[in-house]
This record gives sequence, C-alpha cells and structure tokens, in this order.
Amino acid sequence: MILAKGEKLDISSSSDNMRLVELLVEDVCEVHSVNEDSYGNILIAVTEAVNNAIYHGNEGNPKKHVKIGFISGEKKIQFSVADEGNGFDYDNLPDPTDPINIDKPQGRGVFLMKHLADKVEFNNNGQEVLLTFNLN
Repeated sequence: MILAKGEKLDISSSSDNMRLVELLVEDVCEVHSVNEDSYGNILIAVTEAVNNAIYHGNEGNPKKHVKIGFISGEKKIQFSVADEGNGFDYDNLPDPTDPINIDKPQGRGVFLMKHLADKVEFNNNGQEVLLTFNLN
C-alpha cells in the first residue's frame, strides 16, 4: 500500500482502520529494507500516534478523519499523523514513569514515540505529529 508522492492515507477515526496503517508502515519499511528492530520501533511509534489521533484528538468520532503520510529518502523516513481535534499541550504531559502514573492504562503514547523515533515534532497546536526515523 505505498502511497504516491504527496498522497496521504485518509482514515476515519475507528480502530478498524489500524490494519491499513500497519500495512502502510510494513510496505514503506520493506521498500527501504529497514531492519527488524527499526521496523518494530517505527510500527509502534506510528500506531501510537494514530491511536492518539483517533482517541484523543478526534475523541473516537468516526466522522472525523486521521491523515497519515510519509516522506522518505536514503537516510531517513518521516511519518506525519494529523487529526481534526483541538490539539493538546504536548509540553506539559504527565510522566508515565512517575509512580503515581505507573498503573494508569493510558498516557504512554507520546513517551513511547519520543523513545522510539529519532525525532518527534508537533505542529498545529499538537494536531499533527512528525516522526522521523534515521536509516542505517
């Protein structure tokens, strides 16, 4: 499911569409001969970003959409994930490793993205995240 240059995968905010996201990541990584460890990091970070967009940004509203795109080169792959929500304060998130948060079922997505991607950027007040992965 490789997209044409500049094209984005546009999905409704439903977990049923996560398989399309997984296929996109799989295809991009296959084309770029990404090793297994890096593939796992990319898959987890991108699916976390899409889950956040669906459930937090778009509040699970299936009428709202999430757009996923990518740019690739010889040295890096960058995925973008954008939702139709109001954004969020990405600079002031609770630390999921803090003992008071450790048992909470959510709140780990951005933490995981920051630890798995080589660079994480937020745009449009947090409505879009850019995940950059360096290729070896």
